This record gives sequence, C-alpha cells and structure tokens, in this order.
Amino acid sequence: MSFVVTGATGHLGRLVVAQLLDAGVPAARIAAVVRDKDKAADLADRGVELRVADYSAPETLDGAFRAGDRVLLVSGSEVGQRVAQHQAVIDAAKSAGVELLAYTGVLGGPDADFELAAEHKVTEQAILDSGLPYTFLRNGWYHENYTGNLAPVLEHGAVVANAGEGRIASASRADYAAAAVAVLTGEGHENKAYELSGDVAWSLAEYAAEVGRQSGKDIVYRAVTPEQNREILLGAGLPAPFADILVGVDTAIEQGLLARQNGDLARLIGRPTTPIADAIAAALR
Repeated sequence: MSFVVTGATGHLGRLVVAQLLDAGVPAARIAAVVRDKDKAADLADRGVELRVADYSAPETLDGAFRAGDRVLLVSGSEVGQRVAQHQAVIDAAKSAGVELLAYTGVLGGPDADFELAAEHKVTEQAILDSGLPYTFLRNGWYHENYTGNLAPVLEHGAVVANAGEGRIASASRADYAAAAVAVLTGEGHENKAYELSGDVAWSLAEYAAEVGRQSGKDIVYRAVTPEQNREILLGAGLPAPFADILVGVDTAIEQGLLARQNGDLARLIGRPTTPIADAIAAALR
C-alpha cells in the first residue's frame, strides 16, 4: 500500500508529499502522480515513486493507482474541465481497488452556492456514486490567495474587492496539507466530510490594516460593487471567465460562505491554524 498524491508538483500536492516525508513515512511508500517527470525530479531524488499521468488523458491513469493505495485527489486547476478530469481519476481509482480516495473540495460542500464550487459538488457526488471509501476535505480559502498577490496592494495602497464587510476563515496551504496527511496516514476517516477553515475569521479591512502595519505603508480596503470589480479585473488583463469567478467568490465572502468555522482543521492537525498575520509576515520577507 502506498500513499498516493495526485497533482504532486502543484502548491498543495508538493506540500503534502513533503509533510508525509517529514512525518516519517518511508519515501518508498509515497507515490507522486505528475504530468511532468522533470518538474518532480526533486521528489524522485528523495526516493518518492513517480507515476506519470494526466487528468485530461484517462488512458494514462490506468497505472497511476494500485490495489490498497490511499489516494489524495488534489482538485485540478483548469476550471471548466475539472468534472471530466476528476471523473477519470475516480474511474481509475475504482478500477485499481484503492483503499481510500480523499478529495480536496470546497468549504460548505453541497451548500457552497457560488460558481467556483460547482465542479467540486459534482465531483463529490461522482465519488459517492463510485462506491469508493472516501474522505471529503472541504478546504476553505487559503491565506496565500491574498498574500501571494501583495505587490499591487503595496503599489496602490489598497485592497480592492466586492466582498463588503464579509469575513474569511482562511488558513495556510501548509495547514490544509497537514490535514490531508492526517487523513491519509490516520484511521477512522472513511466516509467522512471535514469542513476545513481557519480558527479566526477576518475582514478585508482588517487584512488591509495588518498589511499596512507590517509594511509601514498606508493600506486601505476599498469596497466596490461586483460590476466595478469586474471592470477592474478585466482592465488588469484577466480573462472574463476568471474575472467572473473572482467576483463570485467575493460575493460569497460577503454572504458569509467562507467564514464558516467548526474547528475541524485544528482538530485534524492537532494544533491551532496559522494566523493571517504570520502569512503576511512571510510574504513580506
């Protein structure tokens, strides 16, 4: 039996592999499913098995899994194509007879009422329909969704969004990776859904103030309408479909859909989640 991580060269997948190794799992029991073997050379150097496959090429997934594997399906990044991609992984996992299929979905699961959640909801249902033992890791928002884009905030002195006064219970990617490791290596997680979010929910006004405090710059939160935000995003060169998704996420934040907290994440990882202030500090270094 191996612990198998798909999308293992992505931000989250790579953290999961690293944390499995740090937890003392022998490299020989870890398999990384990757599209490009060259991008995973560092993982191979550490003794991790590479299984080359592509979500978009179902035939390549035939050898990606083995009977008894515990698999983490990291959701794909190609919005609009993910239903078919995820279904190909689910089919291959079922054919192989894996022991567990864990999936990184979205906070709220079936109740997540915004565009970015649609493909996650379909994927969860497909996993249920497959009959595979599953764990749904319904990840909330990542700190890095904001701290990874600090340059324009610092340049213009403003955080711009149509999220109103909504709050965000985010956590770090490393926190979510730790939850995935806990599920893959632990017991008693079969056929459960975990709503994963940070211990503290914060507003964008508070975020702007903390960025200002740490950077020594005057940073404000500028609330705009969805229509205004869409025009700003289009003007910055974002494709219209992606701009619509971001506007939809801000609307979900305003509605409180990404502020949900139940402590699942902290319980799974056995420690408090990373504060947003720590993520800002790391990004400013």
